[in-house]
Amino acid sequence: MTALILDGLATAKAIKTELAAEVISLKSRGTAVGLGTILVGDDPGSLTYVSGKHRDCAEVGIESIRIDLPATASMADVRAAIEDLNQAKEVTGFIVQLPLPSGIDANEMLELIDPDKDADGLHPVNLGRLVMNTGGQMRSPLPCTPSGIIELLGRHDVRLQGAEVAIIGRGLTVGRPLGLMLTRKGIDATPTLLHSASKHIAEVISRSDIVVAALGSPHFIKAEWIKPGAAVLDVGITRVDGKLLGDVDPTVAKVAGYVSPNPGGVGPMTRAMLVRNVVLAAR
Repeated sequence: MTALILDGLATAKAIKTELAAEVISLKSRGTAVGLGTILVGDDPGSLTYVSGKHRDCAEVGIESIRIDLPATASMADVRAAIEDLNQAKEVTGFIVQLPLPSGIDANEMLELIDPDKDADGLHPVNLGRLVMNTGGQMRSPLPCTPSGIIELLGRHDVRLQGAEVAIIGRGLTVGRPLGLMLTRKGIDATPTLLHSASKHIAEVISRSDIVVAALGSPHFIKAEWIKPGAAVLDVGITRVDGKLLGDVDPTVAKVAGYVSPNPGGVGPMTRAMLVRNVVLAAR
């Protein structure tokens, strides 16, 4: 068996084309659509990621405002930048790029973001709304990577209803919110959240229809653990000897029915969902 590719690049491109049409419609009615970013310091990965977000905005026709602060910036400086974007009428959503330099409390800064402008969908208010709303339409922004995973599976006709899903990794950006989203009415999957203290990890994975690896451990997921025909999404990424390696061993593609490449799978979908959150906030 050779797995079919869950092509995040092509899927994200299709989504951005759809969003571009909506942006044109919003602008024709005089509605502003804009993304703001706050970057503190010069972390290479953060610089690349923020630049990519602004390129995505340009592709879709969204205005973007970039605030870059030096690594020596104080909490007061970051707080002031957040307040500026909270008040900016041309900004419908914004993000504070993580990680922040040592000495700046990331959680405290993130909580200062207006929940309605939370482009990442990770503000405590919005996560609380996700917990409370088990079905029906969500008007608050949803976490980008879990949204991207669900969208990627749906657009490749991978059935979620009734599916057993193994999520490896309990981080705030992927594992924890993904479990909540998969159990919403209308999606109706059955997730199991696994982590470093979980027992029988291989056993749980072996009976799962969908496997989401988001732990940041190179090639942790082995082919012999995978149920034949399962969908496997490789989210975590680690740099080893100058190379970027995912959490899924390449031999998994010989057993799985679907695999997402890394890079080129979930990453582009995360950025597309961020742009979607910015557009939805303008409606």
